[in-house]
Amino acid sequence: MGKPGYDRRTPALHVAACGALITFALFFSPAGVAHAQTTGAAPQEPTITTRVEAAESDGDVPSKQKFNEYEWKEFSFRWGGGFLYDYFGVSQNDASKSQMSLSSDHDVRDFRVLAKGKLGNPRFTYTIGYMYDKANDKWRFRQTGLMLEIRKAYGSVFVGRTKEGFSTSKIMVGYQGWTNERATINDAMIPILADGIKWSGSIPSGQFLYNVGFFGDTRSESESFNKNDKQTIVRGVWLPFAARKVSTTVLHIAAQARHALADDGSLQYRSKPEAYQAQSYAIDSGKFAAKSANTYGLEMYYRPGPLMFGTEYMFNKNDAPESGDPLFHGGEVFAAYIFTGETRPYNARGGYFERVKPARPVFRGGPGAWELVLRYSYSDLNGGTIRGGTFWRFTPMVNWHMSENVRLEFVYGYSSLNRFATIGKTQFFQSRLQLQL
Repeated sequence: MGKPGYDRRTPALHVAACGALITFALFFSPAGVAHAQTTGAAPQEPTITTRVEAAESDGDVPSKQKFNEYEWKEFSFRWGGGFLYDYFGVSQNDASKSQMSLSSDHDVRDFRVLAKGKLGNPRFTYTIGYMYDKANDKWRFRQTGLMLEIRKAYGSVFVGRTKEGFSTSKIMVGYQGWTNERATINDAMIPILADGIKWSGSIPSGQFLYNVGFFGDTRSESESFNKNDKQTIVRGVWLPFAARKVSTTVLHIAAQARHALADDGSLQYRSKPEAYQAQSYAIDSGKFAAKSANTYGLEMYYRPGPLMFGTEYMFNKNDAPESGDPLFHGGEVFAAYIFTGETRPYNARGGYFERVKPARPVFRGGPGAWELVLRYSYSDLNGGTIRGGTFWRFTPMVNWHMSENVRLEFVYGYSSLNRFATIGKTQFFQSRLQLQL
């Protein structure tokens, strides 16, 4: 028998995590950094991009490799895909075990195929996303639709299945984020996709971006992301440095609002403890009768170079008289630094960050790009008569971007869950293999 609150399979994960961190420390000792800086790294890709296409953040960053691209006079086609495989270990105290039933596991996290291109002219683009839903053992369409860029109006309109446009962390595809999972409050409040129409635009100087979306559930009633009958989203992003053509510094300040009708007269907010392989939810409001909900969010990101940090916080007010019109809230704050000198690109037309492209990939004899991330998240689902719990988690992690297509993640997490009249403490040991084309 193992110690109380301790999974017997975690020692190996302890060793793997510690080994990764030791390797990180040795490689990026002063001597290691000096060596990396003097071995002739390739020029950094543009750190601010202005791509506009139907794939939006769910697409891939253009590459010099053309083997998966086909172009004709009136039509183009690019195929790609993604694959995630997760390892999950856990150590719980007795209080945590009484709240969540968790055990070590490893499995496929995500597998998807993607296609995108132009129709007729470069301003009319399409995207098709088809993903294997592991939880339900089914294949389902993900980001799929058409986009038309209207240059005179400084914007574009998308029709189909896409991200709603609330929260930078949610707009970004999970493959391109700095952490392995989004914060608990984000997953609890904002669906990953929605069906409808979205306008994304900017002012001529590029210093202000905005998007407006209208969505319904006519074709998504059976989808796992369906949480509302109808929703309207508005987001505005201020980029004070955008007018400075020679500046590579990004300061992103955003405010957003979301009005959503309850799904068939009820709402529910819940989230796993930032571990997809977890068998239990950490916070859960349970289903409650409601008419609608209003969600408001503020966010700020600052990226002067290899260092970046940011924060998002949201408030959710429910029109649910029987439950005391509960108010839920939560957010995150993080800092990330790429020790090998690369800068995470920012899309100044969509208002989101893109994937890191190492200057010297491992498969060409370089070190790849090494990124250290520290993130603290907090969620509070206690409001009105509902006691869904409060949860916080501190997550230090290392991303090894071996190339623009291959990434390894080494994650440690320490959390506290206050629910069911007790406070449970949990340690997480996670890693991920990520392949993306």
